[in-house]
Amino acid sequence: MQETVKKVLSSDFNRKKALMFAITALLTALVWNLPIDSFGIEGLTVVQQRVIAIFVMAVMLWLTEAIPAWATSVVIIFVLLFGVSDSAFNIMQGSEGEYGNLLEYQGIMACFADPTIILFLGGFVMAIAATKSGLDVLMAKTLIAPFGKKSENVLLGFMLITGIFSMFISNTATAAMMLTFLTPVFKALPANGKGRIALTMAIPIGANLGGMGTPIGTPPNAFAYKVLTAPDGLNLDIGFGDWMMIMCPMVLVMLVLAWFIIRKMFPFSQKTIELQIKGDIQFNWRTIVVAATFILTIVLWVFGKKYFGINANTVAMLPIAVFAFTGVLTADDLKEIDWAVIWMVAGGFALGLAMNGTGLAENAVKSIPFDTFNPIVIMIVSGLVCFALSNFISNTATAALLIPILTVVCAGMGNSLESIGGTSTIIIGVAVAASCAMSLPISTPPNAIAYSTGLIQQTDMVKAGLTIGLISMILGYGVLITFCKMGVL
Repeated sequence: MQETVKKVLSSDFNRKKALMFAITALLTALVWNLPIDSFGIEGLTVVQQRVIAIFVMAVMLWLTEAIPAWATSVVIIFVLLFGVSDSAFNIMQGSEGEYGNLLEYQGIMACFADPTIILFLGGFVMAIAATKSGLDVLMAKTLIAPFGKKSENVLLGFMLITGIFSMFISNTATAAMMLTFLTPVFKALPANGKGRIALTMAIPIGANLGGMGTPIGTPPNAFAYKVLTAPDGLNLDIGFGDWMMIMCPMVLVMLVLAWFIIRKMFPFSQKTIELQIKGDIQFNWRTIVVAATFILTIVLWVFGKKYFGINANTVAMLPIAVFAFTGVLTADDLKEIDWAVIWMVAGGFALGLAMNGTGLAENAVKSIPFDTFNPIVIMIVSGLVCFALSNFISNTATAALLIPILTVVCAGMGNSLESIGGTSTIIIGVAVAASCAMSLPISTPPNAIAYSTGLIQQTDMVKAGLTIGLISMILGYGVLITFCKMGVL
């Protein structure tokens, strides 16, 4: 009987996805073929209209999840190559004067190897090497020791350690790692108390908040960092260390606030916890190589741009090269990289490239009176929209959709944004709002991993995630406005 129900539900789910896909295809085709003057954008070209249609397709597919999120990015790049590039079929190209600027196909394909992609790969490789060498367990045991055995202090320790790990390796990998060797500890706590709910919730909340600390902490950060620093973006001189100088103290404050909220919501009935973190701890050449490479990479990320003239993207090749050369990582280890995230990020970059490369962004700025928009309203609306969407769909997909749009809006608003700190406040604010969206098991992978332990209920996650998320978002925007107005970011 249960199997029959599962089949029926699965069948209904697949039919719903097929329907959403069909609606998306029809809407995309409609926008693709509408009369060009129906968009109200002066000077709009055929190529730019196609980019609008592709953007509509991306929005629909990411929102409805008719196909996996990473597959949507693949489709975006495919349609861009075959529909608006200089390597498309002849029938799709026409003359430049009639159709507008076609994108260079090399530029579209280069999104798969964008420098920011390499930055992310460096973070993934460091996470895999840490797990393989046992450095992750060693660091966790070493860092948690100073917090003693008092339950509330242990809770704070878990949050801070998870947050710090998430700054440099994937927050998903961090949450999975922490919960793997800590779930047995949590299960040993009294079932009638709320302590294990508090400890389990501490991991995804620590991972989500900690990810804000660096440009590689979470994919939305990568989108924001690329727009702010790329020559074809805002071309601001913001280094990895500049980001950390502002965001890390902010994250630490958020983590302490989150600790205070969680321990009030889910008080411990057991006042002390006997920690026994189990895991494979090794002391060999591999551990030494990984630890030394970790330290050198982080130092160069923080100080490389200012003192050595080397940027964060280039530094990311250091752990990749060292671990490959020394044999710390093998070809099989590369299979553990979250390639779905890499593809999603590449698709978002391709959307941004299409909007700028075809001149669509410039035309929109000229045709729409963005300079009359209220900066505070734009900031609040963009933050809330991002927060709402990221609770239900991938925060990577949300950032990929919103950041290209907001880049155009901010460019059109000009100096009016100075009252809130400029474009940086809006763009980084979206990344902050995406990380603060952690109200549901589906909101982020760390939430899903924590929920899968069976130690927390969805209502617990909504109560804690929504409260901490909204407070953190308000604090985040306050910090951004303050420091962006000072010209630090």
